Amino acid sequence: MTSFTIQEVARRSGLSEPTLRYYEDVGLVGPIDRDASSGHRRYGDADVDTLEALACLRAAGVSIDDMRTYLANRARGREAAAEQRDLLLRHAVRIEAEIAAQHVRLAYLRGKAELWDARDRGDEAAETAAIERLVSVVGELR
Repeated sequence: MTSFTIQEVARRSGLSEPTLRYYEDVGLVGPIDRDASSGHRRYGDADVDTLEALACLRAAGVSIDDMRTYLANRARGREAAAEQRDLLLRHAVRIEAEIAAQHVRLAYLRGKAELWDARDRGDEAAETAAIERLVSVVGELR
């Protein structure tokens, strides 16, 4: 069996050492084996596999509770496939909503820049058009 130090796992997974310790503390992984002489954590291949999956979930903004559910479903395999799908799709819908909100924010900023560009150029028609576009965007910001 391959054995990895916490530093090696941090590099491989992209998770910080404190996060790795936290994930063990809250029961997402582990308990992690310890080196008999030093007491330092020694991660096995299965631990690293789990932590790499958790790193991806974390990057997607998945909560600790949903990570726990994901891991439980993963252990159950095919019988939990529908639950796993629903869990992941729920997060996909959340991210889609976040993206849509970011698009509105972007439209607002671009619209304000167009407004100030028109003012800088002294173009009243372009300024009026920019204001009209901004009015519709401002309604979406709320």
